[in-house]
Amino acid sequence: MDIKNTNISTQCVQAGYLPKGSAEPRVMPIVQSTTYKYENCDALAAAFDLQAPTPIYTRLGNPTLSFLEEKITTLEGGVAAVTTASGQSAILFSVLALTKSGENIISLNNIYGGTHTLFASTLKNMGIEVRFVSASATADEIYSLIDDNTKLVYAETIGNPALEVLDFEKLSSIAKKADIPLVIDNTFATPYLCRPFELGANIVIHSTTKYMDGHATSVGGVIVDGGNFNWENGKFPQLSTPDESYHGLIYTKAFGKAAFALKIRAGLLRDIGSTMSPFNAFLTTLGLETLHLRMEKHCENALKVAKYLEGHEKIEFVNYPLLESSPSYELAKKYLTKGASGVVAFGVKGGSDNAKAFIDNMKLATLVTHVADVRTHALHPASTTHRQLSEAEQIAGGILPNLVRYSVGIEDVDDIIADIKQALEKIK
Repeated sequence: MDIKNTNISTQCVQAGYLPKGSAEPRVMPIVQSTTYKYENCDALAAAFDLQAPTPIYTRLGNPTLSFLEEKITTLEGGVAAVTTASGQSAILFSVLALTKSGENIISLNNIYGGTHTLFASTLKNMGIEVRFVSASATADEIYSLIDDNTKLVYAETIGNPALEVLDFEKLSSIAKKADIPLVIDNTFATPYLCRPFELGANIVIHSTTKYMDGHATSVGGVIVDGGNFNWENGKFPQLSTPDESYHGLIYTKAFGKAAFALKIRAGLLRDIGSTMSPFNAFLTTLGLETLHLRMEKHCENALKVAKYLEGHEKIEFVNYPLLESSPSYELAKKYLTKGASGVVAFGVKGGSDNAKAFIDNMKLATLVTHVADVRTHALHPASTTHRQLSEAEQIAGGILPNLVRYSVGIEDVDDIIADIKQALEKIK
């Protein structure tokens, strides 16, 4: 049976590593080695010239990482994937592979605070301009920001933390019209809830630290190449003209649809590193085996929590895509048919102080710098993950002073709601 033709629940369990012969380990092994033996110099030279898909050195690849990359490629429906040390590395590499100093990218402004800072500060210092735009802007307004030096459009499937659902039809039409790739961070949705390649995306990124791992044990990231963009359109010489660091190799000619992924691996991982560890790849693979089960429970619990909060007198607003009151409700019904993930954003009446007091009074849920694992957590974004943004930037991205990002775990939902109730009761 071809695993790619099975349902995604089966792929979560079975894709990636499969023992090939008798008496091989049934569970994916951890290859905790930096180095790999070759029989002769010519064989290793061929690997260095990218003529043989064998491991050279774990900074560029490792069998355990390869099995995880294969699993995620299958889940997303792409052609190749590259794991990285973190989600931030995955985002940075995706931009650097396509953009250089003097060029620019378009990004929606309702993105994770760390990504916003990376774009507005670090990329700026590298000479790469990021043109931020509201998710509610019209297609014409967004398209007007694009010029001959624009290299990609960036967005999140579900914005972190305001939880706006991406209008894929609008963004993909803009990217196609401009003939540039659409890069999507699919972390909150996961491939179980949304497959962006089927909706017009060309590159998909994940912080595997979140739902993919699911247990808050392993920092990591991944870049998935959709194999569905024409890199020979004249705008991306990095991929379509000779790379002198590989004796004139042309990625599009040598690797076809997987040209972008190989550029990431052979160029950026080689030169910068940021490689995922084999042990983290092993733990992430274990997490992915139950992704489908966990996401169903996260979605079920989160919707119940959102409905409870919506009726509470001390709550000013609730953002959850599958609430009928949500501005994203129609988009969620269109693109998130299995559920809207496990994060709820809400505003506590009384401003920032009361939002913080609610979090400080939690007993079951915990205050941590994390989101999207089996346990329930809460965070005050304005004073933590998005505190580097100005007040105007926070508000533009949907980060209001009284906003709480509540990551609903897979505990019994009655216990989660009881904890919310007692914490709200202590607010005057």
